[in-house]
Amino acid sequence: MTTRIAHLPSRALIRVSGPDARAFLHNLLTQDVETLAPGQLKFGALLSPPGRLLFDLFLLGLEDGVVLDVAADRRDALLQRLSMYRLRAQVSLEPEGAPVFAAWGGEAAGFASDPRLPALGGRAYGLAADATASEDDFQAHRLALGVPDPAADAISDKTYPIEANFDLLNGVDFQKGCFVGQETTSRMKRRGAIRNRMLPIAIDGPPPPFGAEVLNGELRAGEVLSGRDGAAMALLRLDRLEGALSVEGRPVTVRRPEWAPA
Repeated sequence: MTTRIAHLPSRALIRVSGPDARAFLHNLLTQDVETLAPGQLKFGALLSPPGRLLFDLFLLGLEDGVVLDVAADRRDALLQRLSMYRLRAQVSLEPEGAPVFAAWGGEAAGFASDPRLPALGGRAYGLAADATASEDDFQAHRLALGVPDPAADAISDKTYPIEANFDLLNGVDFQKGCFVGQETTSRMKRRGAIRNRMLPIAIDGPPPPFGAEVLNGELRAGEVLSGRDGAAMALLRLDRLEGALSVEGRPVTVRRPEWAPA
């Protein structure tokens, strides 16, 4: 298969540097930042204290700090939130203008493997790469693999990271100890108290609008998030997946990915 490369203008970068950069992020994020090697890419999030998902992000290790790959329209808000936590830490937080690229379908030099799922391909920052595909093509590839994207799927700040499958996509390190929202996240995982998950659905025709109800008979089974012709991502109740599901009178089928166990 021919390698495809897409520029992702919906993503932007923040450089975190200074003597306390790794310890600062390690105490906040769902990922182990202390062990992040230069050139290594990890996936994680910043949560609210009650454990809700605020910002999804990728972390690229540098010799002198970390680069965060975040939603472009949320970068300023994340900078503001990180500045609030900085206090006396010796940390510099700066927006960076380098472009973000994704590659999939084959090998691509200079790309770090996407930590969520190998089939997604890789990501690179600041390369002089020639795009051979669009960001929409990459989103179609992501949706075909059933991988949620909190930014692209317009998840609300009421969503828990486990509902967005962060536990299945290497987005939470449950061994690292404390982080913001850790108590709720660990309790949900430990007790198996997971009522909802984001899963792809198949539907004939154009996708339903954001927020459209998924019904199991007359019972609410979830809601539609983003989508395209023939497919969409939905936040679904796990106890209402069996039976005839529909959205706006149209039948839908849950397409559970191989990486998401029943």
